[in-house]
Amino acid sequence: MSRSVLISGASIAGPALAYWLNRYGFSVTVVEKAAAVRGGGYPIDMRGPAVEVLRRMGLEETARERHVATRRLSFLDADGGVLNSVAPTVITGDEAGYDIELARGDLTSLLYDAVRDDAEFRFSESIATLDDRGTGVEVTFASGRSQTFDLVIGADGLHSKTRSLAFGPEEQFHRYLGYCFAGFTMPNYLGLSHEGMSWAVAGRSASLYAAGDRDRGQVHGFLVFTRADAPFEAFADPAAQRDLVASRFEGCGWEVPRMVEAMRSADDLFFDVVSQIHLPVWSKGRVALAGDAAHATSFLSGQGSSLAMIGAYLLAYELADAPHDVAFAAYEKRSREFVEANQALATGGSALMSPRTEAEVAARASALRALDGLPGSEHSEVHNLLTLPPERATV
Repeated sequence: MSRSVLISGASIAGPALAYWLNRYGFSVTVVEKAAAVRGGGYPIDMRGPAVEVLRRMGLEETARERHVATRRLSFLDADGGVLNSVAPTVITGDEAGYDIELARGDLTSLLYDAVRDDAEFRFSESIATLDDRGTGVEVTFASGRSQTFDLVIGADGLHSKTRSLAFGPEEQFHRYLGYCFAGFTMPNYLGLSHEGMSWAVAGRSASLYAAGDRDRGQVHGFLVFTRADAPFEAFADPAAQRDLVASRFEGCGWEVPRMVEAMRSADDLFFDVVSQIHLPVWSKGRVALAGDAAHATSFLSGQGSSLAMIGAYLLAYELADAPHDVAFAAYEKRSREFVEANQALATGGSALMSPRTEAEVAARASALRALDGLPGSEHSEVHNLLTLPPERATV
């Protein structure tokens, strides 16, 4: 059985996969182009089977200690008037007291700490070339170093370099959903605590999100806008990103001008497109993909982090007891229906957070005022469609 594995990416899927592969006796190396595990970041949710994965890793209790516990989401009209304020579970359908909301950086730190002593982590490093020779994969790194591994797993996100090297250019798998977004932190001048506020007009939305009391001095800001084509030309140019976002929100009301001003000077601006990845298969030879690299759902689904955790568990589970080709196929067969159902959430409920047209704005306002037509129960069912197989005996 193959035993040496290279994982590209040290966000969520990568460290989770490293943890389980190590438990099953694999020798694991993780490369990450950043200089360290990335801290901070907006809150994410662990739902359904993802919570069970945390439990099996012995991390659930610590994760719950860092639970953000958002109490209220307020939805606003164009003038900043409150259409309705609701508990988050009204929107998502999640079972209160079971699902866990925590800062992305808290989750990545928990996962890294759980495996840092048992796997080799190489930061400021990335894959430059792959050569699958059938008996192993020869990897050349950006540093110039070369090494052969039995398996290579790409857990390196929406714009996965591993995927492009093994499967071809991203464009053929990239399904752009028509939105771009900018995320950043900014002063919490409204004094928000354990709550979020979401403003929207046709084609543009803005949100402020306070991740608990400890971050009371800052909030997470999000500016989302529609665009017919993805602005790939701006990805390598932060100044162009800031100009593009500012131009789309010129003349907007509520707190948007202050948010744009904060975005202009933010040192943690994250700009990207709202997109999904749709691949016919998630593996090729001795190379496989996990998390967003395999099947990005987009943040509109609210399920990307949960799917990363679940997929990592299932991929390691299959590799623990079968040759890689059999394991890769079993991993995909067990996961694909669940993944596709969660991808569908992003297209079914986006009008609530980011309406595209005046008609969607009006429908959003009516639904929120009446608390009617919200997708909560449907979402909850999809979140729990998959049942995890029992743990295998570990080495």
